[in-house]
Amino acid sequence: MSAAVEADQFGVLVADDHLLFRDGLRSLVLAMPDARLVGEAADGLEAVELAAAHRPDVIVMDLRMPRLDGVEATRRILAENAEIGVLVVSMLDDDASVFAAIRSVHRGDAVFGAGIAARMASYFAQLTPAVEDAFPQLTKTERDILQLLAEGLQNAQIAQRLYLAPKTVRNNVSSILTKLNVADRTEAALRAREAGVRDAPGD
Repeated sequence: MSAAVEADQFGVLVADDHLLFRDGLRSLVLAMPDARLVGEAADGLEAVELAAAHRPDVIVMDLRMPRLDGVEATRRILAENAEIGVLVVSMLDDDASVFAAIRSVHRGDAVFGAGIAARMASYFAQLTPAVEDAFPQLTKTERDILQLLAEGLQNAQIAQRLYLAPKTVRNNVSSILTKLNVADRTEAALRAREAGVRDAPGD
């Protein structure tokens, strides 16, 4: 393979503790002409180490792994390099889904397996519409973050709850403060509560 072709490819790291599934993911990545496999991890801690060593563009991450689960591994990886795209999977239905998801993450989109997507949809369906009504100038992500600010969550907790990079949360909090013309996150949370924002049910 020529250096020019390699330069056009993006790097993919596969992290899954099930050997057969990892073998399948390896084969899928190797079949993608625009991707190259930079490493394989059998647990979350190894995923963190390989991500630091190889700096992949995309990581295909299983949630349930030994030594360190996929959520904590993702948190540590993004804390070091927020530019890495993470595709969180348990099982995807078919090869085409994997191809499409990996490329989508490389473009900067957030993609989740069906089970995770359903849980996230259920969580956001519970959120009060007061944030959107009271602060139409905020983006959806900013409204979601303001909701959690009103609940008293810190940036790291918000990042984990929303599956966002810590840097993304910090940037959005700064944008919220500017748009609401408030001095700090405490004042932003107070404004949200005054507008009728309540804790999400079950929290």
